[in-house]
Amino acid sequence: MAAAALRRLCPAARRANGWLGAPCRGHRLTPADDELYQRTRVTVLQPESPSSMFIEGYNSRGFTVSGDVVVGPCAILPRAILQWNVGSYMDISHASLSLFRLLEPQIEILVLGTGDRVERLHPTLLKQMRECGIAVEVQDTPNACATFNFLTSERRMAAAGLIPPRGIYLGV
Repeated sequence: MAAAALRRLCPAARRANGWLGAPCRGHRLTPADDELYQRTRVTVLQPESPSSMFIEGYNSRGFTVSGDVVVGPCAILPRAILQWNVGSYMDISHASLSLFRLLEPQIEILVLGTGDRVERLHPTLLKQMRECGIAVEVQDTPNACATFNFLTSERRMAAAGLIPPRGIYLGV
Protein backbone atom coordinates (compact mmCIF):
# COMPACT_ATOMS: atom_id res chain seq x y z
CA MET A 1 0.00 0.00 0.00
CA ALA A 2 1.09 3.55 -0.55
CA ALA A 3 2.22 5.61 2.44
CA ALA A 4 -0.66 8.10 2.01
CA ALA A 5 -3.20 5.29 2.03
CA LEU A 6 -1.60 3.76 5.16
CA ARG A 7 -1.85 7.07 7.03
CA ARG A 8 -5.62 7.10 6.49
CA LEU A 9 -6.05 3.67 8.13
CA CYS A 10 -6.70 3.25 11.82
CA PRO A 11 -3.62 2.49 13.99
CA ALA A 12 -4.41 -1.23 14.23
CA ALA A 13 -4.68 -1.52 10.44
CA ARG A 14 -1.41 0.39 9.99
CA ARG A 15 0.40 -2.00 12.33
CA ALA A 16 -1.14 -4.99 10.55
CA ASN A 17 0.15 -3.71 7.20
CA GLY A 18 3.65 -3.24 8.59
CA TRP A 19 3.73 0.55 8.82
CA LEU A 20 5.62 1.59 11.99
CA GLY A 21 5.55 5.34 11.49
CA ALA A 22 4.61 7.71 14.28
CA PRO A 23 0.86 7.91 14.86
CA CYS A 24 -0.77 11.07 13.63
CA ARG A 25 -3.14 12.81 15.98
CA GLY A 26 -6.21 14.71 14.93
CA HIS A 27 -5.98 17.05 17.93
CA ARG A 28 -3.16 18.69 19.84
CA LEU A 29 -2.30 17.51 23.31
CA THR A 30 -0.32 20.52 24.52
CA PRO A 31 -1.55 24.09 24.83
CA ALA A 32 -0.45 26.63 22.25
CA ASP A 33 2.07 29.29 23.22
CA ASP A 34 -0.60 31.94 23.73
CA GLU A 35 -2.44 29.63 26.19
CA LEU A 36 0.52 28.84 28.44
CA TYR A 37 1.01 32.06 30.34
CA GLN A 38 -2.46 33.52 30.77
CA ARG A 39 -3.69 33.88 34.31
CA THR A 40 -7.03 32.46 35.34
CA ARG A 41 -9.37 34.99 36.91
CA VAL A 42 -12.26 34.16 39.20
CA THR A 43 -14.89 36.74 39.99
CA VAL A 44 -17.26 36.08 42.88
CA LEU A 45 -20.59 37.57 41.93
CA GLN A 46 -22.35 36.73 45.16
CA PRO A 47 -20.53 35.38 48.21
CA GLU A 48 -22.06 32.39 49.92
CA SER A 49 -24.55 33.34 52.55
CA PRO A 50 -23.33 32.42 56.03
CA SER A 51 -26.96 32.16 57.16
CA SER A 52 -27.95 29.31 54.83
CA MET A 53 -28.79 26.09 56.65
CA PHE A 54 -26.95 22.83 55.93
CA ILE A 55 -27.76 19.44 57.49
CA GLU A 56 -24.42 17.95 58.50
CA GLY A 57 -25.65 14.78 60.17
CA TYR A 58 -28.47 12.93 61.87
CA ASN A 59 -29.06 10.00 64.17
CA SER A 60 -31.93 8.48 66.11
CA ARG A 61 -31.84 11.35 68.64
CA GLY A 62 -31.77 14.34 66.33
CA PHE A 63 -29.86 16.41 63.78
CA THR A 64 -26.73 18.50 63.37
CA VAL A 65 -27.60 21.61 61.36
CA SER A 66 -24.92 24.17 60.52
CA GLY A 67 -22.95 23.18 63.63
CA ASP A 68 -25.96 23.22 65.98
CA VAL A 69 -27.33 20.02 67.54
CA VAL A 70 -31.12 19.73 67.61
CA VAL A 71 -32.71 16.94 69.65
CA GLY A 72 -35.89 15.38 68.31
CA PRO A 73 -38.04 16.45 65.36
CA CYS A 74 -37.13 19.84 63.95
CA ALA A 75 -38.30 22.46 61.48
CA ILE A 76 -35.47 23.94 59.45
CA LEU A 77 -36.40 27.31 58.03
CA PRO A 78 -34.29 29.48 55.72
CA ARG A 79 -32.77 31.36 58.69
CA ALA A 80 -33.81 29.42 61.80
CA ILE A 81 -33.99 25.97 63.36
CA LEU A 82 -36.96 25.17 65.58
CA GLN A 83 -38.11 22.14 67.51
CA TRP A 84 -41.14 20.72 65.73
CA ASN A 85 -43.88 19.39 67.98
CA VAL A 86 -44.61 16.08 66.22
CA GLY A 87 -43.88 12.59 67.52
CA SER A 88 -44.32 10.65 64.28
CA TYR A 89 -45.64 11.12 60.77
CA MET A 90 -49.17 10.51 62.15
CA ASP A 91 -48.89 13.80 64.09
CA ILE A 92 -48.33 15.86 60.93
CA SER A 93 -51.52 17.87 60.61
CA HIS A 94 -52.90 21.14 59.29
CA ALA A 95 -51.86 22.80 62.57
CA SER A 96 -48.30 21.41 62.55
CA LEU A 97 -47.80 22.58 58.95
CA SER A 98 -49.17 26.08 59.66
CA LEU A 99 -45.68 27.18 60.71
CA PHE A 100 -44.44 26.69 57.15
CA ARG A 101 -47.39 28.58 55.63
CA LEU A 102 -46.78 31.67 57.77
CA LEU A 103 -43.18 32.32 56.69
CA GLU A 104 -42.30 35.58 55.01
CA PRO A 105 -40.82 35.50 52.39
CA GLN A 106 -42.83 32.44 51.44
CA ILE A 107 -40.99 29.19 50.86
CA GLU A 108 -41.21 27.43 47.48
CA ILE A 109 -40.85 23.86 48.67
CA LEU A 110 -41.25 21.98 51.93
CA VAL A 111 -39.30 18.77 52.37
CA LEU A 112 -40.81 16.41 54.95
CA GLY A 113 -38.70 13.57 56.38
CA THR A 114 -41.01 10.95 57.91
CA GLY A 115 -38.41 8.74 59.62
CA ASP A 116 -37.00 5.45 58.31
CA ARG A 117 -39.64 5.02 55.61
CA VAL A 118 -41.62 7.18 53.25
CA GLU A 119 -45.06 7.48 54.82
CA ARG A 120 -48.22 8.67 53.10
CA LEU A 121 -49.73 11.88 54.37
CA HIS A 122 -53.42 12.67 54.04
CA PRO A 123 -54.10 14.13 50.56
CA THR A 124 -56.00 17.12 51.98
CA LEU A 125 -52.84 18.24 53.82
CA LEU A 126 -50.85 18.21 50.59
CA LYS A 127 -53.68 19.95 48.73
CA GLN A 128 -53.86 22.75 51.32
CA MET A 129 -50.11 23.36 51.00
CA ARG A 130 -50.32 23.43 47.18
CA GLU A 131 -53.18 25.96 47.41
CA CYS A 132 -50.86 28.18 49.46
CA GLY A 133 -48.22 27.94 46.71
CA ILE A 134 -45.92 25.55 48.55
CA ALA A 135 -44.81 22.29 46.94
CA VAL A 136 -44.38 19.39 49.39
CA GLU A 137 -41.89 16.57 48.95
CA VAL A 138 -42.42 13.63 51.36
CA GLN A 139 -39.42 11.32 51.75
CA ASP A 140 -37.70 9.16 54.31
CA THR A 141 -35.50 11.29 56.56
CA PRO A 142 -32.09 10.36 55.07
CA ASN A 143 -33.25 11.33 51.56
CA ALA A 144 -35.10 14.39 52.86
CA CYS A 145 -31.87 15.69 54.41
CA ALA A 146 -30.00 15.25 51.13
CA THR A 147 -32.83 16.88 49.16
CA PHE A 148 -32.95 19.86 51.52
CA ASN A 149 -29.17 20.34 51.26
CA PHE A 150 -29.38 20.20 47.46
CA LEU A 151 -32.22 22.72 47.30
CA THR A 152 -30.48 25.19 49.61
CA SER A 153 -27.21 24.82 47.67
CA GLU A 154 -29.18 25.96 44.61
CA ARG A 155 -30.44 28.98 46.58
CA ARG A 156 -34.04 27.78 46.54
CA MET A 157 -36.43 29.01 49.23
CA ALA A 158 -36.83 25.66 50.99
CA ALA A 159 -37.77 24.49 54.46
CA ALA A 160 -37.72 21.05 56.04
CA GLY A 161 -39.78 19.26 58.66
CA LEU A 162 -37.72 16.30 59.86
CA ILE A 163 -38.46 13.38 62.17
CA PRO A 164 -35.35 11.49 63.30
CA PRO A 165 -35.02 7.97 61.88
CA ARG A 166 -34.89 5.07 64.32
CA GLY A 167 -31.74 3.61 62.72
CA ILE A 168 -28.30 5.04 63.49
CA TYR A 169 -26.74 7.18 60.78
CA LEU A 170 -23.53 9.20 60.96
CA GLY A 171 -23.99 11.76 58.24
CA VAL A 172 -25.75 12.91 55.14
